[in-house]
Amino acid sequence: MVRTPTQPLTLDAFLQLPETKPASEFFNSQVAQKPMPQGEHSTPQGELVSRVNAVAKVAKVACAFPELRCVFGGAVIVPDMSVFRWQRIPRTASGRVANRFELHPDWAIEILSPEQSQTKVLANLLHCVEHGTELGWLLDPENESVLAIFPESRVKLYQGTETLPLLNDIDLAVSATDVFNWLALPG
Repeated sequence: MVRTPTQPLTLDAFLQLPETKPASEFFNSQVAQKPMPQGEHSTPQGELVSRVNAVAKVAKVACAFPELRCVFGGAVIVPDMSVFRWQRIPRTASGRVANRFELHPDWAIEILSPEQSQTKVLANLLHCVEHGTELGWLLDPENESVLAIFPESRVKLYQGTETLPLLNDIDLAVSATDVFNWLALPG
């Protein structure tokens, strides 16, 4: 769902709108609702969050969050998975994770759904790296590929067993083949 207001919508006006399910994003004065996650989306998302947190959260290096609203650079982006370095996780005065994340993730992951525009999702990831994100991934289940986006908008395609890039200090080795093999449940 794309909302085209008669006057350009501002970030402040968007933030006053009620939450939607699935989440809505705000980019270039446009509101777009994300598609409802399905099997080929939820499975790698859940596995990645679990696997990253199993090594990075335990070591207090970073933490992975699914579907987290991030407000930065005049936009509201809800990556399928956001990873924040431990020291950058917003916290309340009592030390709990804050409710609002008004900063860019260190690593943003998007999983392409069949009805999603690859250009729009890639634009979100490019916005992230232009505002400080160190690494972006665009997973394409149909082509079993991962497009990695680096600072200066460098892009590299990964397929097969080549190890995917991760944030420094996250002790995990994973390839595109590994990610898409998670879709095949044991019989």
